[in-house]
Amino acid sequence: MDRMLYTAMSGASQSLQQQSVVSNNLANASTSGFRAQLHAMRAVPVQGDGVLDTRASVAASTPGSDFSPGPVNATGRDLDVAIRGDGWLAVQDAGGNEAYTRRGDLQVDGNGVLTSGGRPVLGDGGPIAVPLEAKLAVGGDGTISAIGAGQNPDAIVNVGRLKLVSPGDAGLTRGEDGLFRAGPDGQPQVLGRDEDVRVASGALEGSNVSAIESMVSMIDTARRFEMQMKVISSADENAQRATSLLSLS
Repeated sequence: MDRMLYTAMSGASQSLQQQSVVSNNLANASTSGFRAQLHAMRAVPVQGDGVLDTRASVAASTPGSDFSPGPVNATGRDLDVAIRGDGWLAVQDAGGNEAYTRRGDLQVDGNGVLTSGGRPVLGDGGPIAVPLEAKLAVGGDGTISAIGAGQNPDAIVNVGRLKLVSPGDAGLTRGEDGLFRAGPDGQPQVLGRDEDVRVASGALEGSNVSAIESMVSMIDTARRFEMQMKVISSADENAQRATSLLSLS
């Protein structure tokens, strides 16, 4: 009974965390370039003052992300870019540091700064600024060209170049803000430009989340949580009955 209670209690807690991961994946099923979060569980012995051979708890074992590519769809929009292969787009996070994303639905804010998901897109010299109301085009190597309003096509000029990187074997780690970073937690590393990374203009890579699989996983996790709560309730009832029998002896 003791083992049953501890295992069910920690399992219910981890099921709630898994449900939040599944819910976040489902909410981003239509977000450009989104990478699904992964969540798995395993049984571990209880550590600390409550150590007993009968006690075991459940812990997350392989948190991470699914880096498989999402579907690429043509949009015809000049500032939509789909990053080919294993490349990533460099952006500036809320703390002013460099982070990486696959989201390619670029926008220009009121100050003329190119953004991805509301975050400034980085070039060689920092955030890329473009002329307001200019017609923009993105080349295969990430070069951004602009033609001012009312100007002839031969007036086209290069205004910046997307910083495209490839993490290689080092890999990337997802942060709480949904952006990815290179290097160990707390010690992010800045990756150099990879000249081999290319983008497809006028197209977007979709999320790699399967809405159907996420819905099935959400139902499964909810039922698992209910089962664990029933086990906790049964353990409590058994304990009460045992106490009642001992009080009669």
